[in-house]
Amino acid sequence: MANPTAAMLVIGDEILSGRTHDTNSNFLARELTKHGIGLREIRVVSDHQPAIVAGLNALREAYDNVFTSGGIGPTHDDITADAIAAAFGVHIDIRQDAYDILAEHYAASGAVFNEARQRMARIPDGATLIDNPITAAPGFTIGNVHVMAGVPNVFQAMVASVIPTLTGGDPVLSQTLRINRGEGEIAGPLGELAKDYPELSIGSYPFAHEGSYGANIVIRGIDAGQIDRAMARLAALFPEVGG
Repeated sequence: MANPTAAMLVIGDEILSGRTHDTNSNFLARELTKHGIGLREIRVVSDHQPAIVAGLNALREAYDNVFTSGGIGPTHDDITADAIAAAFGVHIDIRQDAYDILAEHYAASGAVFNEARQRMARIPDGATLIDNPITAAPGFTIGNVHVMAGVPNVFQAMVASVIPTLTGGDPVLSQTLRINRGEGEIAGPLGELAKDYPELSIGSYPFAHEGSYGANIVIRGIDAGQIDRAMARLAALFPEVGG
């Protein structure tokens, strides 16, 4: 049985403008791999509701799980929760349990729980909360969509809360072989190897170093024996590996 699949929707003009470097997708990919869930697609969209709705609806129909990051803070451009509600066709408003979590947090910190901060308690109908041990403002899950903050340490904490609740698969294993030949030389044999091992993912990642060219060949899969056999055949094809 194939492993479950996932996609990520990264939301924010700051990502598209280059002002902020997205690290959340890399973190999510590594954590999902450990849990046997394949991250199959990452999309980046602007802080524009139609773009968020369109992207979300496409991804949630195509994959078992969708993770979003960004746009659930207290400012006017934090529109993700409203866009998610629109995508699912449900009502959104301040929810008492989310409100109480935030009210307690700000009371303990001595900060004013003002109207802007109360916006973070707006949750679409039918959603369940995702715990946020960093800043208290919750994320939420609705259907197969997990809505999370964009701040990396908060995103990571939310991922840690959600992943154990998901159905996983077999952990994805990998081995790497460095071959000091250009991709044009190894493409033919590599293609034949890939045909003979259709259940494995065989990727070629070229490099250039001090005037020499080569590629790191990465073989991934869930069957350790298959990976070993494919890697042995690859090494036999290129006996000068690493030299």
